[in-house]
Amino acid sequence: MSTLSRRFFLSGVLAMAAAALPVSAALAQQHPLYGGEEGEIMGRDPSLFPPPESPVDFPITPADLDSIPEKFHRQMVHYEGMESPGTIIVDPSKRFLYLVLENNMAIRYGVGVGRQGFAWSGEAVVQMKRRWPRWIPPEEMTYRDAHAAEWNNGMPGGPNNPLGARALYLFSNGQDTLYRIHGTNEPNSIGKAMSSGCIRMLNEDVADLFDRVPKGAKVIVLGADI
Repeated sequence: MSTLSRRFFLSGVLAMAAAALPVSAALAQQHPLYGGEEGEIMGRDPSLFPPPESPVDFPITPADLDSIPEKFHRQMVHYEGMESPGTIIVDPSKRFLYLVLENNMAIRYGVGVGRQGFAWSGEAVVQMKRRWPRWIPPEEMTYRDAHAAEWNNGMPGGPNNPLGARALYLFSNGQDTLYRIHGTNEPNSIGKAMSSGCIRMLNEDVADLFDRVPKGAKVIVLGADI
């Protein structure tokens, strides 16, 4: 059984401190997938936005795990760090997310990472949780992507939405970090670095995490290089 060790954790924190952007710098950058504050997007009509969550809680179809390396399958691991149970630790460079449990254990999930998954690190809290969340693409994406342009005023949550079955929205000092932990409709992206987005999980995994952590849960994102 794998172990998330105290030495590993401390080395990650040191890397995080060295690599982290100032929160103000991270907040000033519009996210390439999420677009920042949804109600303040220029050129949009908020009255046309779909609901923040789909009114339908669609069934989740499990991914074919045979197509995903075993190390990225959800599994229990030993945890020898100092964080309290209920803490989420994201390690973008290793493509892992950990949920700390009691008795020196953690659940380790495999994740996919986009460029923006490396652009912010530090401590945050889960400020919002959404089931089958809507997607409002940033304006710059609508100029270069015909699919995004089709959803200029937002794509309703559902199985074809790039945010997948669930999303956790991370805030630091009361401000949106633009960092998201969310599902995906591209399960083959788990364990890989893709072009856009933050931390993506299998839909069944993000649903499991969603049910285990409350709003206000502590999140630590370790620093990393692409």
